[in-house]
Amino acid sequence: MKLNCIIVDDSSIQRMAVAKLTLNHPSLNLIAEYSNAIEAKNGLKTNNVDLIFLDIEMPVLNGFDLLESLKNPPQVIMVTGKTEYAFKAFNYDVTDFLHKPLTKDRFDKAIARALDKSNYGTKSAEDDDHIFVKSNLKKRKVILNSIKWIEALGDYVKLVTDDSNIVVLSTMKAFEKQLPENKFLRIHKSYIVNLDKVDRFNSKNVEISGQLIPLSRNKKVELSEALSNI
Repeated sequence: MKLNCIIVDDSSIQRMAVAKLTLNHPSLNLIAEYSNAIEAKNGLKTNNVDLIFLDIEMPVLNGFDLLESLKNPPQVIMVTGKTEYAFKAFNYDVTDFLHKPLTKDRFDKAIARALDKSNYGTKSAEDDDHIFVKSNLKKRKVILNSIKWIEALGDYVKLVTDDSNIVVLSTMKAFEKQLPENKFLRIHKSYIVNLDKVDRFNSKNVEISGQLIPLSRNKKVELSEALSNI
């Protein structure tokens, strides 16, 4: 199954760039292009859209204005030339944030994330990436993608996963070395988060599955950059 997508950008050159990548991707079906957010809003009323490639800076109605006007927006991949919008974009629960000029590799990663979020994609090899931890005197296999966050508990760390909590004898520093840097980030002295699990964040907290996790002030920019590069 393919994701039905639209492109919303006031620049015809940028629409062409996104369209070229979209048309060459086997999991995407480009159904419309719009030069402004007002036309896109009207188009969304009549078309079944799974994904919007959305520019931010547009006349009259910008990208954020469009999202705020939609009751049940489809998935959104923000496409912009300014990285300073990344922090605000993730507070709108966007699927990804792409910085112009686009590259095929980064575009493909964003689409993989959208497919995973839509449950349309096939299981990737990364889903089988795992580590072994020792808990209650037993070795346990933990799928990395199942970890939501890791929390410091004195001489132990607690792994909060999709299915359960696992307490492991380890320091945060030692456990952090077992994790892939492009998937996990230490956002606080007591917390490491799985970047793929982050739903939204602000200047003080990161939200994962409805739970608020403290965000250190000096980690805010690093988190924003890490999320934009997934």
